[in-house]
Amino acid sequence: MTSTIELEQDAIIRSHHKPFASLDFEKGEILTIDKPEGWTSFDVVKKVRSLLRVKKVGHAGTLDPFATGVLVVCTGRATKRVSALMGLDKEYVACLELGKETDTFDVTGKIVRRGDPGDVTAEKLQRVCADFRGEIEQIPPMFSAVKVGGKRLYKLARKGQVVERRPRRVVVHELELLHFENPFATIRVVCSKGTYIRTLAHDIGRRLGCGAYLKSLTRTRVGSFRLENALTVEELAEQAKNRSVLK
Repeated sequence: MTSTIELEQDAIIRSHHKPFASLDFEKGEILTIDKPEGWTSFDVVKKVRSLLRVKKVGHAGTLDPFATGVLVVCTGRATKRVSALMGLDKEYVACLELGKETDTFDVTGKIVRRGDPGDVTAEKLQRVCADFRGEIEQIPPMFSAVKVGGKRLYKLARKGQVVERRPRRVVVHELELLHFENPFATIRVVCSKGTYIRTLAHDIGRRLGCGAYLKSLTRTRVGSFRLENALTVEELAEQAKNRSVLK
């Protein structure tokens, strides 16, 4: 049986070490796309489908519209690999704003609570971050696609409903403070599938006692698919145009 790691390495070889013009998107290829801010992950899928003129396109792990960075996109027969690719570890760079909480735990929500982050130092923040390394439990946010009783949580949240959610175990392999200038903190996170960075930001804020929300988020890596190797949508469009001319 082919392992996830073998699938990943094969995908990298096919995506990054062959000329774009020679890729067979109907047969199946895997691309690393830099998702722009404001786009849904499905917006990227639709754009890839249109530019490459291929019917079967899927992505291996949703990014919220406000987030940017690595979106692994599969075409053709490679869409069968989506589940395996979704299981790969992810790396993020996130900016938290301390002293505020929102109903969505991120920048898109309404402020529902304020606190005073005045006594938070870099040292205190580093100690709190250390508490969230390893296997932890997270309660999925109400504004999420998780189903409870057959209903999506975000649909209930939009109606003002709050329901009980079961904690989920996830693994935070690495969590480090990159920069701190109160009330803003930038952290780097390497985590398992299913980790909510919004929830992590919220929980860090609660542990600090002042609250926090996720102000911005960039996914810098999925497995070995890295942001520095990703194509922007504009670059993909140019490559697709050149490929069409060559055919």
